[in-house]
Amino acid sequence: LLSLPFCLFAAIYLTQFSSRFLLRIMHPVIDILSGLPSVIYGVWGILIVVPFIGDYLAPALGTTSTGYSVLAGGSVLAVMCIPYSLNMLIEIFRTVPCGLREASLSLGATSWEAVKHVVIRGNYPGIIAAFGLGIAKAFGETIAVMMVVGNVVSNSFNPLDPAYPLPALIANNYGEMLSIPLYDSALMFAALVLFIIIVIINLIFRFLIHKTRKK
Repeated sequence: LLSLPFCLFAAIYLTQFSSRFLLRIMHPVIDILSGLPSVIYGVWGILIVVPFIGDYLAPALGTTSTGYSVLAGGSVLAVMCIPYSLNMLIEIFRTVPCGLREASLSLGATSWEAVKHVVIRGNYPGIIAAFGLGIAKAFGETIAVMMVVGNVVSNSFNPLDPAYPLPALIANNYGEMLSIPLYDSALMFAALVLFIIIVIINLIFRFLIHKTRKK
């Protein structure tokens, strides 16, 4: 959710307002970012995000935190999801015929009105699909989140507290806990819950895409 507004406005700017030279430069940069191993994002989170939260953000909010927290995991995930959603949105917006936008401008619409009514409204299914891709990517990530989220079982709703996401729980414990039947069953149930969540999210996005196509 943190990355979605940034991706949308960045794609609009790169395809509708920026020069072609800037778009040609940004394309390989986005491709490189999408191809980076997740462990690199995890190291970046440990070196930058975790100290910032622990040393600056938490004291500014009048609380304490080690920095390894839900917010750190969410921030790293947001940065990781940006290249995937942004690349897809750029390709979607580039398919809009220039004539449609120029016709809207010739009728007296402002540049933003033309973008809103022609580029965005005409591509609702693609935008929803791009956001769904980003969310599915976030749910599937393990290593980067495991490195910055703290891996502490907690029922706290404070984003500055550590947590234990399901992918990290499974990755950390499955190999060494096979000899414990109940623990093994619990991890399998966690994997089933994660699978069900991803299926439900995909069904929701497919339903939204179907509804927007009807309109």
